[in-house]
Amino acid sequence: MLERLFQLQAHGTTVRKEVIAGFTTFLTMAYIIVVNPSILSATGMDFGAVFVATCLAATIGTLIMGLWANYPIALAPGMGLNAFFSFTVVGSMGYSWQVALGAVFISGFIFFLLSLFKVREWIINSIPLSLRFGISAGIGFFLALIALKNAGIVIDHPATLVGLGDVKVAESLLFFGGFVLICALSFRHITGAVMIGIIAVTAAAMALGMVEYDGFVSAPPSLAPTFMQLDLAGALNVGMISVIFAFLFVDLFDTSGTLIGAAQRGGLLDKNGKLPRLDRALMSDSVATMSGAALGTSTTTSYIESTAGITAGGRTGLTAVVVAALFMACLLLSPIASIIPAYATAPALLYVAVLMASGLKLIDWDDVTEAAPAVVTALMMPLTFSIANGIALGFITYAILKALSGRWSDLNASVVIIAIVFILKFTFLDVA
Repeated sequence: MLERLFQLQAHGTTVRKEVIAGFTTFLTMAYIIVVNPSILSATGMDFGAVFVATCLAATIGTLIMGLWANYPIALAPGMGLNAFFSFTVVGSMGYSWQVALGAVFISGFIFFLLSLFKVREWIINSIPLSLRFGISAGIGFFLALIALKNAGIVIDHPATLVGLGDVKVAESLLFFGGFVLICALSFRHITGAVMIGIIAVTAAAMALGMVEYDGFVSAPPSLAPTFMQLDLAGALNVGMISVIFAFLFVDLFDTSGTLIGAAQRGGLLDKNGKLPRLDRALMSDSVATMSGAALGTSTTTSYIESTAGITAGGRTGLTAVVVAALFMACLLLSPIASIIPAYATAPALLYVAVLMASGLKLIDWDDVTEAAPAVVTALMMPLTFSIANGIALGFITYAILKALSGRWSDLNASVVIIAIVFILKFTFLDVA
């Protein structure tokens, strides 16, 4: 049955290899089951319900990817977009989390249509590389700011906006220790480095009496507080256009980059350098996003950590099925997730920020018309506390700078249209 479903022999793999690969991928991304509820609960969402929604969304999305697209790619609520959901859409813009879930669902539906009608490649190819790198780095900086804020390292200051917190307190010291531990383990290629760091900080906090142990295994919390609570009508507000756009395009970039990168690592591309069954993989991602929104979590997307499993030998959807089974098993671990403090998950956020900022090295720094828009995009995300504003200002800067520099050949219709839409948005709508 497994051979028939996944074509193991044709991909040069075995059940044993696929199972080991599945465990490897899971260990590298298991941190999301504690980090995502921690971030989304800042909106007022029930922590336990978000924990269950995270596990179920990861299970559903990864199963679809494995069984239908037959790729060793795992999915879960995406880092960066969950922070955008909580701290920008709900925190800064003032929308309810129900409306934010509606926006996530709509973005997933649009993604599904783009994949169904094969518009995705045109969109991806029309977005300048410098802006893509700037968006990735900007999300990383955004996560870094949240991590440092959660750990008390960066605090508000009446004169300078931000300042240095008390770095001598136990929370700050544990945060720093967790961060360097994760980095050191990652450098040594230790599987599950991020999760080990989170657990180590939590264990140290328990030893110091800063958190209380409340059990190891229990029945899953109720999903009722978030299940089908999305507000689609509220998400159709004109002011939500840029939010839906941000959810959609960041997911589009993340998914495309992850699929291509993972496929290259595993030798899964065809002789023309293209990914077979790409439409199925993309639709799996979009269906996962819609399912996740209905369950009660932010955008579900493909995880680049899947390359860890591919490196371990995973080549088919059986790897993904193993990952899905492990996420389902995590439903019983809610007591552990609920005791992990913010300063224990903050090192994971900062580490992810480091990885996302690496794209800056690929920018053409000798061409200011490419470098400037990328820097504007990256800086404005943390400084305005909004991924959407960073994307918008990046597109506007790119279009105007290219036009004034006489580089008309670098512009295409989609970039110009997007820039004009954002200019109109800033001109006539609330830009908060």
